[in-house]
Amino acid sequence: MSRRAVRVDVLEGARIAFFSLSANRMRTVLTTVGIGIGVATLLAIVGIIQGLNSSFDKQLASMGTNSLYVSKFPWVMTGDWWMYRNRKNFTLPQLEQIRAQSSYISGMSPVVNRVGDVAFNGEQVSTVEITGATHEYLSVAAYQLLSGRPLTEADDAVTRPVVVLGSSVVGTLFAGLNPVGRTVRIDGHPFQVVGTLAPKGKLLGNDQDLKVVMPFKTFYSTFGKGRGFSIAISIERPEDMKKAEDQLVGILRRVRATPPGAPDDFSINKPEMMAKTYEQLTGALFGVAVGVGFITLLVGGIGIMNIMLVSVRERTREIGIRRALGARKRTIVLQFLMEASAVSALGGLTGTIVGLGTAKILSLLTPLAADVQWITVVGGVAFAALVGLLFGIWPAARAANLDPVEALRYE
Repeated sequence: MSRRAVRVDVLEGARIAFFSLSANRMRTVLTTVGIGIGVATLLAIVGIIQGLNSSFDKQLASMGTNSLYVSKFPWVMTGDWWMYRNRKNFTLPQLEQIRAQSSYISGMSPVVNRVGDVAFNGEQVSTVEITGATHEYLSVAAYQLLSGRPLTEADDAVTRPVVVLGSSVVGTLFAGLNPVGRTVRIDGHPFQVVGTLAPKGKLLGNDQDLKVVMPFKTFYSTFGKGRGFSIAISIERPEDMKKAEDQLVGILRRVRATPPGAPDDFSINKPEMMAKTYEQLTGALFGVAVGVGFITLLVGGIGIMNIMLVSVRERTREIGIRRALGARKRTIVLQFLMEASAVSALGGLTGTIVGLGTAKILSLLTPLAADVQWITVVGGVAFAALVGLLFGIWPAARAANLDPVEALRYE
């Protein structure tokens, strides 16, 4: 078979398919709508899934890509809660030993938290995360200073009543005002604002900017020493995270006098743990959602097959005449396949536009994010055309295998 013969068959099939679709506009529109609904549903779902994944990745990045958080409790808790509760608290001498013995740590800070109220000039913000930490905490936890100054070693050494405010606290209490230098009251205690933090956004629904940071010793002198602290650690190079974690396990067991063979009495938490939990929680849900989209697209494909079978029946005599005049089977097959693919691709294009629009509207009206990648758009149209091609094979084969004599007799 020469290339020229194939090219002629393709061009002839495309011309006949175009005229056939034009002659049956209502049928073409209805078939296009069917496949378009399937593609729109699938793309809207995929767009929302991609948006959620992208949003979650950004949220994890806001925690610091080279940070570890050592605590009595794991972020993802399994097993007996009392087992974790009964672990020994960390001590400041242990903190210094960890810093001295590790060769990968670039920054470290003890971190102690509580929830409290912050008030200024008659206004109040509730359920604010009050954090006590040293001057290294902001860089370890990937916070950026927006105005004023950060906490210093001197603030912690002399237990100064100073704080750095998160952007959500600033936005509520100091609308239009510069908070630096002013005095806020935290659970009734006065603190001077020395700086403000740049926004970080939410992490799994938790507002990271609804936060106040004060010197570690100031926290204990104000609220008492009844609660233990965790340790925030930054590693100099992200590629050394695994080595640093392995080394840290050995150091922690040594400084905490964990007996050989006994399980670790501490947890090393990192953002990747939350990513795995997120995948476990959403994987099945996303699979079901995409499955619904594929089923909808499958229904559209069945609709194309039915319409094409009707078209074969209506054009039986035409097919017989073309076969009698010398048309090859492959020409008939190409004609019907191109007709099915054209309808499906047109539906795919329409569905892509509708699906992207739906995902965008949902992202504007709801907390759901939407972020459709260009490869998804191309894939949606191509997949729709493939659906038309696959569901057009049987009608095309049926048309090509009609007996020319019987087809000419068909009324």
